[in-house]
Order: sequence, then structure tokens, then C-alpha cells
Amino acid sequence: MDTWVILSVAAAAFQTLRFMVQKSLSMGTLSAGGATLARFVYAAPVVILLTALYAVSLGVSVTLPDAIFWAYALIGGLAQILATWCVVALFSMRNFAVGITFKKTEVIQTALIGLIVLGDRISGAGLAAILIGLAGVMILSLGTPARGGARGGFADRAALLGLISGGLFAISAVGYRAATLEVASDDPLLRAGLTLCVVTSAQTLGLGLWLRLREPGQISRVWRARQQAVWMGLMGVGGSLCWFTAFTLQNAAYVFAVGQVEVIFSMLASVLFFRERITAREYSGITLLTVSILALVMLG
Repeated sequence: MDTWVILSVAAAAFQTLRFMVQKSLSMGTLSAGGATLARFVYAAPVVILLTALYAVSLGVSVTLPDAIFWAYALIGGLAQILATWCVVALFSMRNFAVGITFKKTEVIQTALIGLIVLGDRISGAGLAAILIGLAGVMILSLGTPARGGARGGFADRAALLGLISGGLFAISAVGYRAATLEVASDDPLLRAGLTLCVVTSAQTLGLGLWLRLREPGQISRVWRARQQAVWMGLMGVGGSLCWFTAFTLQNAAYVFAVGQVEVIFSMLASVLFFRERITAREYSGITLLTVSILALVMLG
């Protein structure tokens, strides 16, 4: 099995664990913005330390790339903040598995944005597999009532948040892939680590300033929640390193498409940890997504 496939599956597993902690923190302990900040602030120091140690072990000096790298990295970082914020807000409206699945519209959106920005192309068979996965998302969006009794569908607020988060995650993925390709190194892990250092540091500073001005007291709550939030940061480090390294090796759309295995992980989390029910229609949508993932793994 190709390295990028293994990394994509590992990233999905880390991300599911992170969203489980993030959901718990956002349900009373922290606001959506505070839970989003916790994901970055507890990850940044770990990423910087690990990247520095790895660079020292290789005996190489790290040179920061040019302005194009910074533009791609910062655009990707901002898009990820907004996307994560949308997902955290969505958790209060839909169950855990379906909330994650709405976000998976990022796959088809990543394919389109990657083609426009980087010229990344996907095969006809790859596109067919991605569209099967998109069909699964559509079934899920049409099958679950919104909280408060309103019927689900693309018109309700939860579906809109999911679609927007998918688009923003697509922008961040393409931005991150573009940034890693600007790093002058043949080592994919070093390229990923350097990019992640810049991104998480900028995200911590930017979002921290925003919350200081717009949500006074939220930063203090993030610190008080550190015993739980630190695990979210560590899971975020593991997931981000796997995503970023996979982006250096493969088209971001394929990476995200295989990463849809996260839906299966989140379904298990939804049932086993949050005691939420998955309907027959939701199972059928998740089945289509699984077929899509397996097809892409075989194509890869």
C-alpha cells in the first residue's frame, strides 16, 4: 500500500479522536472559537519542538521559504480556522457521525480548487469514485432532521455549515499542499513539519487576538480546560503531520478522499462514546462513502 494512503488513514484516525475531544469541550466548557483555539494553541509548541529535533537529527539548517510560501500557508491557515469553527458549531445541530460527513464535501471541492490553483488532475475513475462519495453525503444531508424538529436538507443551517466547512477545508488543503511544495527540501516530513510550524503559530496568534477582543475570558477558559484540551492538541499534531506529509506526496483531492475513512471512525465514536443513534438512511450514505474510499485506494 502506498505511503500516502497509510498517512491519510492515520490522519483520519487522529482527526476523529481530536473532534471527539473538541465536541466535548464545545458543549458547555468552551465556545466554538475557544474550542478552535485550543486545537491550535496546544499543538503549536509540540510541532515546533518536534520539527526542530528532526532537523537537528538530519543535520540540516532550516531556511524559511519565499513570500509565495507564506501566502499559501497563511491563506490555508485562515481557511482552516474558519472551517474548524463551522464544524464545532455544527456539532450542536447534528450527531457526531453525520456532522463529520457533511464536512466531507471537501473532497470534490478540493479536486476543483486543486485543478484551478495547482493544475492537479484526477482520472476519470478517480472522479467517479469521488462522486460516489458525494452521493453518500447527499443521502445523509437529506435524511436527518435538524435539531428542533425541522427536516434536514441542503437548505437548513446545519447543512449549510457543513458545506461551507467543506469548501474552507478544501481551500486550506490546496494552500497547504502548495506551501509544502515551495519548501526547498527533498524530505517530505521536514517540508510538512516546517509548513505546520508556520501555520499553527500564525493560527494561535491570530485567533488568540480575535478572541481577546471579541470573546473576553475565553482564553482563560481555554487554559483552565488544559487537562482535556492538551489531548486535542496532541491528536491535532499527529493528524496534521500525517495530512501535510501526504500532501507532499499526492494530489490533495485523493488524500482527502481516502481520508473519508474518518466517517467510519466517527460513526463508531458516535455510537460507542456519545450514545447517538445512526439511522438506516445514514448507514446507506456511509456505505456509499466506504465504496468510494475502497475504490480510491485500489486506484492509488
